[in-house]
Amino acid sequence: MISALDRAQTGLGNIVGAARVVSDEKNRASLSVRGKTPQLVVYPSSAEQTAEVLCYSSQERLALIPCCNATKLSIGNPPRDYDVALCVKEMNRVWHYEPEDLTVSAEPGMKFGDSQHFVGQHGLWLPLNPPGSAAASLGGIVATNATGSYRCFYGTPRDMVLGVKVATTEGKVIKAGGRVVKNVAGYDLTKLMIGSFGTLGVIVEMSFKLFPRPTERATFVLTAGTLEKAREIRRALQLSPIRPLRAALLDASYMEFLKESEHLKECGGGCEIWIEVGGSERVVGRFSSELKQIALRANETFREQERNSTMAGVWSRIDDSYSGVRANTDDWLLRVAISVSAVEEYMIQALRDFRRSEHSWKLWAEPLGGIVHLWLHPYPQPAGVESVVRNLRQLAEELDGSLVVEIAPPAGKAHVDTWGTVGDDLEVMRKLKDTFDPNHILSPERFVGGL
Repeated sequence: MISALDRAQTGLGNIVGAARVVSDEKNRASLSVRGKTPQLVVYPSSAEQTAEVLCYSSQERLALIPCCNATKLSIGNPPRDYDVALCVKEMNRVWHYEPEDLTVSAEPGMKFGDSQHFVGQHGLWLPLNPPGSAAASLGGIVATNATGSYRCFYGTPRDMVLGVKVATTEGKVIKAGGRVVKNVAGYDLTKLMIGSFGTLGVIVEMSFKLFPRPTERATFVLTAGTLEKAREIRRALQLSPIRPLRAALLDASYMEFLKESEHLKECGGGCEIWIEVGGSERVVGRFSSELKQIALRANETFREQERNSTMAGVWSRIDDSYSGVRANTDDWLLRVAISVSAVEEYMIQALRDFRRSEHSWKLWAEPLGGIVHLWLHPYPQPAGVESVVRNLRQLAEELDGSLVVEIAPPAGKAHVDTWGTVGDDLEVMRKLKDTFDPNHILSPERFVGGL
């Protein structure tokens, strides 16, 4: 008698080729999700093959999770089931590139670092700096709407993606937009798919709007003895003519981490606000003068960091803490989305909670983007950290924000929901799920509200 696994392996092999359906432990373990390991890993090489795999999996009720380099698999609730990992690594081609029009179309398996190198030859870039950094795949970035501190100036993937092609569980490849924005069948499918975490379909191609890379970039640091002082400086920044490329508010614990990991010599003892500006040398000079005046009015110090490769590494460390958290299997990484005006207040109250607990932490924020990051180290004992996370989530919601658990140990994920309180639009989301994935085989129960 042929087992269900053998039948699935044969059926999927008929679509992509037997060599592209693997069941060895090493490949399966590398794509495990919250303690669950797929039975099979499938490597399609085209959009059409991807659509056929989805159709077959839906017909056979095989739970499937799209993936590539596994930089985002930690985000989400544990899956209900996990039969097939659909890995798009081999779909890594550029289909269209027009540097004069500032557009590029590529497949989901292309690494972010490779795409930056490709368009960088013409002085262009995709300013996203996502978690996972250069190893992150374009498909994973778009599916999770991932970005970093550049969001305050450039926005998120939702602002940069002009169109997508999506493989569906009906076995079709549908197109939304393209290199111009078009909507289909009443939905803005492009916006719908961005940030859907692979629960509605698999993005098999995407078209991006590109940007000219600034000719010069410089990093300036303003000290802020307290978070109240940081709030004063942030307000002054908002009222000034300066539009930084990015800004980071780092508390003392994170500054100590940066000092050790990046061998920084100049670090203060309290909070610091790091600001990167870009443009011509003349524009950078004007920004420097304005920032110096802001520091003087706040009675704080001001310095410019050296313009060298070290700064790129420091900003990469600030934007991508995933690697550091993954190296400590008991650690938690939380992300709070909140109004810009409430960032410092949230940090103040969070620090009070931390100091009442036995756990250590690192805390930093994107003060002009309304994002707070919290890295918890549940030592000496992991007990009680779930209660701390729930309190932090309640605090965020009281300030009209939300908290997402990005990384947590398996035991913690089992007791704390990744997404938190569900909004009023859950029923609409359920109907969309039923429309695009009627058998609920795509990333089952990983998304908001158990979708």
